[in-house]
Amino acid sequence: MLILHMDPAAWDTLADAAREEFVQQHRAFHRTAAEAGELIAAHTLAHVSQSTVVRVLDGGVSLRDGPLLASPLQLSSLYLIDCETVERAQELAALLPEARMPGLGIEVRPIMLPSGVEM
Repeated sequence: MLILHMDPAAWDTLADAAREEFVQQHRAFHRTAAEAGELIAAHTLAHVSQSTVVRVLDGGVSLRDGPLLASPLQLSSLYLIDCETVERAQELAALLPEARMPGLGIEVRPIMLPSGVEM
């Protein structure tokens, strides 16, 4: 899985041309991974202002607006890819614009499938 984070406040300050370039780079990544048969799924999350944190405390449900962690960087999107090697996943991650943005990067993490678990 390629896990991407973004600073929502920084995104909000980007000029239209910079946002369009960012989107075009994601589209190019999407085409490359899809044409190689390596893209399984791609998901972009709604702005962090639309999130809710749910907790169950002392038997009662507690709801709070906002992200779970108070951090400028928030989970923004993810790509599920199927690659032969971690090195190939890293090559694909390097195509994404977040890999070139100061303070950001792409987290490449293998997905562990449950073994012997009946559903």
